[in-house]
Amino acid sequence: MAAENHLLEVGVMFAAVAGAGVLASRIDQSVIPFYILTGMVLGPNVLGRAGLPFVEETTFVAVGAELGIVFLLFFLGLEFNLDRLLESKHRIGRAGTVDLLINFGAGLVLGYLVFGTLLSALLVAGIVYISSSAIITKSLIDLGWIANRESDPMLGTLVYEDLFIAVYLAVVSALVLGGGGLSEALGSVGLALGFILALLLVVYFGTSWFERALHTQSNEFFVLRAVGITVLVAGAALAAGVSEAVAAFFIGMAFSATDYVDEIEHNLESIRDVFAAVFFFWIGLVTDPSLFPGVAGLVALAVLVTTPTKLASGFLAGRIYGLDERRSTRVGLGMVTRGEFSLIIATVAAGGAGLTIPEPVAATIQAFAVGYVLVMSILGTTLMRYSSVFEERVLARLPESTA
Repeated sequence: MAAENHLLEVGVMFAAVAGAGVLASRIDQSVIPFYILTGMVLGPNVLGRAGLPFVEETTFVAVGAELGIVFLLFFLGLEFNLDRLLESKHRIGRAGTVDLLINFGAGLVLGYLVFGTLLSALLVAGIVYISSSAIITKSLIDLGWIANRESDPMLGTLVYEDLFIAVYLAVVSALVLGGGGLSEALGSVGLALGFILALLLVVYFGTSWFERALHTQSNEFFVLRAVGITVLVAGAALAAGVSEAVAAFFIGMAFSATDYVDEIEHNLESIRDVFAAVFFFWIGLVTDPSLFPGVAGLVALAVLVTTPTKLASGFLAGRIYGLDERRSTRVGLGMVTRGEFSLIIATVAAGGAGLTIPEPVAATIQAFAVGYVLVMSILGTTLMRYSSVFEERVLARLPESTA
């Protein structure tokens, strides 16, 4: 489409993702794979190659995708009050460390065997390690598990993963996007960690300031202030070479200590959902599906390796929390889903194309991440929905006294 038709393109995008959402809800699946597939079909790599009008990666779509990342991570931070985390730190630490060693370790080995470089292995490890907080939390609510005991180890492990991935994203972003030699990379990592430390201090000491910043009788001003603070800090982080996702996560944690959490969720939830849809659509838009046949074997291998590792680490997390075999099995099934974080890591890999990562390798990692998320988001939500079948099989294999 011509440049003067960008508004029409945006309209097509929103109409298409709305239709994709309706279809996903009717067949009871996560909307994320449908948003991604919609972006692929409407983008230059499908419609464009067919000689048909297609949606371009305009500035609005690109910035909208950035805002999607920001608000997704902001809302996750909003759920993780610092004081509450400290109360359960021992169990969260044990369960999260088991999860990290098993899954990140498996991804590191897999990535190195396939690509042969440590940087690529680190990216693959992050992609296969991190479960989807957004999809899992939504599934917990939809299935009525949120009030059950198995939700505690799941949410606790997700907290650990999110905190780890915040540091991971800062370090990997510096390594991938920093360019230059080792000294420059180390300097970028130091700057990133310093920025994270500053954000932690803001979270710990800045509650009263955030309270005052949001105090207003105007709903309009409330939304503008919350969005302004979040996007400004995220933008400053990105300008400093730190992931905007990391900054948004910590700002969400800072807001979680205020008395305005319910108002923030009520007023900003629709903004989050709109821009999250743009983000997933954009992932599809910039992904070339013609690369999928080339990564199909890698995706299949990763699914075969990392599904059992998540099942095992989730089961062990349930046992660490004192759950029985049935509920521990349910924890393992619930942690299989991968989603938004894996795609964020894929965007980091794409940003390093031609800088620190060869362009073919970066394209392969991005295509792998999208294909992997498509498979794991469907597989994970399906395992949760039909968990009773797997629970019975596990119990049937246990000694009668144990079951």
